[in-house]
Amino acid sequence: MTDKVFVDTNILVYSRDASEPEKQGRALAWLKYLWESRNGRLSFQVLQEYYSTVTTKLRPGMAPSSAREDVQALFAWNPIPVGTDVIKGAWFIQDRYNLSWWDALIVSAAQIGGCAYLLTEDLNDGQAIGSLQVLNPFRHSPEFLMPS
Repeated sequence: MTDKVFVDTNILVYSRDASEPEKQGRALAWLKYLWESRNGRLSFQVLQEYYSTVTTKLRPGMAPSSAREDVQALFAWNPIPVGTDVIKGAWFIQDRYNLSWWDALIVSAAQIGGCAYLLTEDLNDGQAIGSLQVLNPFRHSPEFLMPS
């Protein structure tokens, strides 16, 4: 598979959340697949949300130094900056698809990043938003994207 997969914040957070062992296992499987296939994408918004959530909201939280290592490793995925194009795209998506502002920013970044899929549990599984397809990682395994 060569299609890019945009990873929403919640997937990264679940990969570090031991209080949700089933979701943690699924999130880790997806991240492993995306690292190996080199098809993972995300935005600076996702990295900011991830860092804030794992250091302040998880119980027990991650040490800032460990969270920073995660973020630095994810720089390899060429995060999409939230700039003019992402914001203008998000306005259109927000109005057209009636999404929250934060979800519209994620969708816009995924589209600008040339992604075919958005991995999230926050939107409807299978939903098409333009050429982007939403996949709930807790309903599908990475094998879903592998050629048969």
